[in-house]
Amino acid sequence: FSVDGVFENGSAQYEKRGVAINVPEWVPDNCIQCNQCSFVCPHAAIIPIMAKEEELAGAPETFAMVEGKGKGMDGYKFRMQVNPLDCQGCGNCADICPAKTCALEMKPLASQVDVEKINHKFSLTIPFKTDLMKRDTFKGSQFYKPLLEFSGACAGCGETPYVKLITQLFGERMTIANATGCSSIWGGSAPSTPYCTNEDGHGPAWASSLFEDAAEYGYGMMLATRNRRRTLTSKMEQALESDISQEVKKAIQGWLAGKDEAAESAKYGLALKTLLKDEKEGLLKDIYDEKDVFVKKSHWIFGGDGWAYDIGFGGLDHVLASGDDINILVMDTEVYSNTGGQSSKATPTGAIAKYAASGKKIGKKDLGRMIMSYGYVYV
Repeated sequence: FSVDGVFENGSAQYEKRGVAINVPEWVPDNCIQCNQCSFVCPHAAIIPIMAKEEELAGAPETFAMVEGKGKGMDGYKFRMQVNPLDCQGCGNCADICPAKTCALEMKPLASQVDVEKINHKFSLTIPFKTDLMKRDTFKGSQFYKPLLEFSGACAGCGETPYVKLITQLFGERMTIANATGCSSIWGGSAPSTPYCTNEDGHGPAWASSLFEDAAEYGYGMMLATRNRRRTLTSKMEQALESDISQEVKKAIQGWLAGKDEAAESAKYGLALKTLLKDEKEGLLKDIYDEKDVFVKKSHWIFGGDGWAYDIGFGGLDHVLASGDDINILVMDTEVYSNTGGQSSKATPTGAIAKYAASGKKIGKKDLGRMIMSYGYVYV
């Protein structure tokens, strides 16, 4: 904890709970290496491991691996690693397994923990293989480190797998404005947070304001970043008119051409960081000082249906109607979950909730269709 209210990322990793009754045991001979079990895990407690032979030096005898299957997997060994002390025992992984004979057997924690905690510890020494498959494919996404891991969400949570996947796709350049609700509890129970960083030290920048203003709050984050990048663009254009090396000029030109593309802005942003790191003063030093916005950001607003359909709807509507480059994830549980079960506008007709025992009298608000009516918002 620091005096400015910023907390260390990934601190949930220190909360080794070990509370599951049963945890999955991977059966190598049955596994078809589809990565679906990792995809659905609410706690990032089961991860596919791809390793070269040389990376397995010193591996425990119980660290079983099989030959990698699929295009680009030649020369790699595969393993699905279970983290027994962070698994909540929900069984989602075993339920989703499409293999003819399930590749995951739910067994008592006591029979697994001594072996698998050693295997898990060794697995952390093996880097994620992010160059094997396309990041935006089902299987390929799971070879990226989840930048949401070991949350305190309920076992089998239906919200965290979606957020975890988003962090695997965009996490190193994300900002998140989180509405109050379940997602702000498992996402930011200070001083512990499950949002973490990759090997470069980059991860989601997460913050929560209030229940009613999460959309406006996130929109402000986006506007601030956009204005900073517009100023940076102006400085880059000025630098092109000055006496600079051809190498720096080429990097600036590349950045200006690709600043609104994630991969291109990262490529030329890295080049500029390297080229300008020794600048002591002047315009190039000013450009280097803005290095945290070299890479195009992926701006997100998270919230549940109580926020999105009801109390925060005005802000959500305003932000999406703006047409700006910003993303909203609505975790529609069809009830106010965090307060114990009030019905919301997302609750279907007739549904019974704890505080709506007689059933919902009116229909579910069609939020998706309402927003689609703008014609320029992707739903």
